[in-house]
Amino acid sequence: MILQMELIDAIKTRHAVRKYTDKPIEASIIATLRSRIESLNGESGLHIQLVLDEPKAFSSGILKYGAISGVKNYFVMAGRKGKDIEEKIGYYGEHLVLLAQTLGLNTCWVGLTFKEIDEVISLSEGETVHCVIALGYGIDGGKQHPLKPIEKFYEADGEVPEWFKAGMEAALLAPTAVNQQKFKFALRDGNKVKAETVFSLAGKGYLYYDLGIVKCHFEIGAGKENFEWA
Repeated sequence: MILQMELIDAIKTRHAVRKYTDKPIEASIIATLRSRIESLNGESGLHIQLVLDEPKAFSSGILKYGAISGVKNYFVMAGRKGKDIEEKIGYYGEHLVLLAQTLGLNTCWVGLTFKEIDEVISLSEGETVHCVIALGYGIDGGKQHPLKPIEKFYEADGEVPEWFKAGMEAALLAPTAVNQQKFKFALRDGNKVKAETVFSLAGKGYLYYDLGIVKCHFEIGAGKENFEWA
């Protein structure tokens, strides 16, 4: 079981990595990832899959924002369309991202620059691939995007407790589409927290992936025992 402090450290050290080495992922790490995927799929109803040693998904050569190279391993974030599916993809996918970070791996959320390889992805009727998460050993550890003051991202009634500040600091370290950070939190009645999206040019779908990701970070930073989602 991963401790909260390990996850907080992963939040602080995780950065998007877009260039990967050929180093294979060790069998013990693969087993840990597969076990966690099984658990998250059972909890969420998603159909997350781990694809290994498959380079074709990122071999199109199409240069778009954040071009990626050297990727042979990735999480497939799949599930049925429905209410809150994008937020759920972001929330549970980021739990895998942080686990990977604790295991010494690097990651990057990918929404556009990949193609689906049918022979390695298993989909049931009604399921679709929403995005993927590149996985492996990066050429470097990536770099932190500039951080804005946390006060720009929340409003609160009365005094702001330390747990809420810690949650906001973790949320600001979350990956978002083209680093736009289009989200807002509100603290009400002492421990009721609401998180919402803000208009973004990145597109509506990505907003809700981002919302799930930042909510994952906030929960870890704040401690789930300290608050309730409104």
